[in-house]
Amino acid sequence: MFLLVGLGNPGDKYAKNRHNIGFMFIDALVDNGGFGPEKKRFQSLSREGQVETAAGLKKVLCLKPQTYMNLSGNAVLEAASFYKIKPEHIIVFHDELDLAPGRFRMKLGGGHAGHNGLRSIMGHLGPNFVRARMGIGHPGDKSMVHNWVLSDFGKSDMAWVDDLNRACVKSLPLLLGDAHGKPDNDRYQNEVMRLAPAPKFSPRQVGAAEAG
Repeated sequence: MFLLVGLGNPGDKYAKNRHNIGFMFIDALVDNGGFGPEKKRFQSLSREGQVETAAGLKKVLCLKPQTYMNLSGNAVLEAASFYKIKPEHIIVFHDELDLAPGRFRMKLGGGHAGHNGLRSIMGHLGPNFVRARMGIGHPGDKSMVHNWVLSDFGKSDMAWVDDLNRACVKSLPLLLGDAHGKPDNDRYQNEVMRLAPAPKFSPRQVGAAEAG
């Protein structure tokens, strides 16, 4: 089984925040079909389903932790322990300040770069899970980061946000379909960016534009 985790904060107040782009991916995925009813368990909203790949059907558990971002690891550990899911089969979709808006990168292991959701997961599972890094840009000043991630995407952003999430969903069979049972991170990343090319921003330009 693969565990797909979207990071975010629960409640309508946070629903359109940049920090919640991981939740948005999970919503787009389950809306695409193939998943059972939503259940409240593992301190999360979860749905189980299957994804058809070239290597056959793959079981998938989707998770939206309801612990708030700083305690995301509690929920991920509970689900992973229950199903005995290996860290390399845990794929966490999250906002990434150090990528320009709409850019997308896959990464196995590494640090948390100040992201409290990743920090929490690493504290429970170690670093060797897969990160699906969804670029939201940087406000240009470290002191503005907190407000930046907890503010809503602008109306003009929603086109690329929706495009990126659709591409992540459509390309998912490539990620899960490796014949050796491991996520094919490079192939998935390349297909997502082919389907949803990012707008022409540098990571910090967007913050300067907003300030202006």
